Amino acid sequence: MDYRVGQVLDAVKEAGVDDNTIFILSSDNAGGGVIPQTGPGSNGPWRGDFFNTPFEGSMRVPAMIRWPGKVPAGVVTEQMLAAVDWLPTVAGMVGASNRVPKDRPIDGVDASAFMLGKRDTTGRDSYMFFGNDGELMSIKWKVIKTIFRYTVDSPSPAINSGYIKPQLPMMFDLSSDPHEDSNLWWTDLTNGALLAPSFKVIIEYERSVKQYPNIKVGEELHGL
Repeated sequence: MDYRVGQVLDAVKEAGVDDNTIFILSSDNAGGGVIPQTGPGSNGPWRGDFFNTPFEGSMRVPAMIRWPGKVPAGVVTEQMLAAVDWLPTVAGMVGASNRVPKDRPIDGVDASAFMLGKRDTTGRDSYMFFGNDGELMSIKWKVIKTIFRYTVDSPSPAINSGYIKPQLPMMFDLSSDPHEDSNLWWTDLTNGALLAPSFKVIIEYERSVKQYPNIKVGEELHGL
């Protein structure tokens, strides 16, 4: 991968548009879960993998962005950003926010000011994660992860298991427990107050879906 990325960077530089090209290197999910096909891999300190959801190892990926003279170099951050944020963010960076559709809800947030070094935060403080059945799996709010359903990888790979729904939503403090080992309910039942931000996210999502129903498979999309 390093070699191929280098080839692309060299080609853009040779074309004379190096300083006017935005490079973004990221992924849509973490690795693992199908070892015979993809080979061994590591998601670092994070629990879970591609099929062992919705733990951080199934969703958290690195992301790098480069735009010489515009995006500050050498910045390392733990700010939250989702793949759906790239559309409004890149549009904002190049002064084309007016081209982002206004006739429908856009899931992404515009983090262009953060990318250009004009703001300290991306503007995203929560993220909803859904299963392959379309139902909610978890909500991450700042450093608190609330899990409503999950999979297990023991004694067989998670790809072979169904979803498990705990009696109470599991909660983890990612700042002190990045591997999601210590369910906060286990040590302190007063943590129920931490559910409030997640319920607010759910209410806002359900209100949006009611106003703008999701397009069904095979259905024509109108209003573009």
